[in-house]
Amino acid sequence: MDIVITAGGIPQPKDLLYTYTQGIPKALLKIADKPMLQWVLDAVGSAQSIERIVIVGPPEIQSLKTTKPIFFIPNTGEMFTNIRSGILKLLEIDPQPRQVAILSSDVPSITGEIIDWIINTANKTGAEICYYAITRQVMEKKFPNARRSYYWFKDVEVCGADIHVVHTRLITHRPDMWQRLLAVRKNAFKQAALIGYGTLFSFLFRLRTLADTGIAVSRRLDVQGQVILCPYAEAGMDVDKPFQYDILSQELTRSKA
Repeated sequence: MDIVITAGGIPQPKDLLYTYTQGIPKALLKIADKPMLQWVLDAVGSAQSIERIVIVGPPEIQSLKTTKPIFFIPNTGEMFTNIRSGILKLLEIDPQPRQVAILSSDVPSITGEIIDWIINTANKTGAEICYYAITRQVMEKKFPNARRSYYWFKDVEVCGADIHVVHTRLITHRPDMWQRLLAVRKNAFKQAALIGYGTLFSFLFRLRTLADTGIAVSRRLDVQGQVILCPYAEAGMDVDKPFQYDILSQELTRSKA
């Protein structure tokens, strides 16, 4: 499977990580003496399931290396647009319809083993979207001070992972869905209308399980989607705040030792 890595841009003074980045791209922020994105590239390079890599980000990241074929394209500043651009680049290289992994550059503790587990489980589903979630128990057992935000369902509390799998036909045959997602990304009321107010009501009052909610949203969006629980906290431990940087800096320093 091929993978698109979204490497973001450069944190501005109002961003929480600016005191650490000081004008450099977030992906190049050193953690345990190595750029954050390089940790991710090393994991992707060791994953047996990954063939090609497309990185969407600022030009400064092109100095990083990996063992797999790698292609760089510029960051547009919008998450969904970056993902779409990355997938279109992969289709330019190989037009064969297929599943593609999407990974954020700010999960430096992810490993090749975890990526292979994600890819192997997605391959078994054949779904157009495989959304990975991590339970509160799994996350807090590994990173007890992570302070992640959780979604509460009837049966479980979860946070989202930073790696998912989508099928390229959602780009080539469903541009309407991407446009709808882009249109609601910053408006809670429009998001509610998109997934359906009945589904939102059930979610708010914990009337549905995680699996049932995934089925309802998939039907509403008219996609073949599946929510999969990931047993690896590292897949969702991202660096958005200084204290998260400190947690992972200690973790990766220990792992290097």
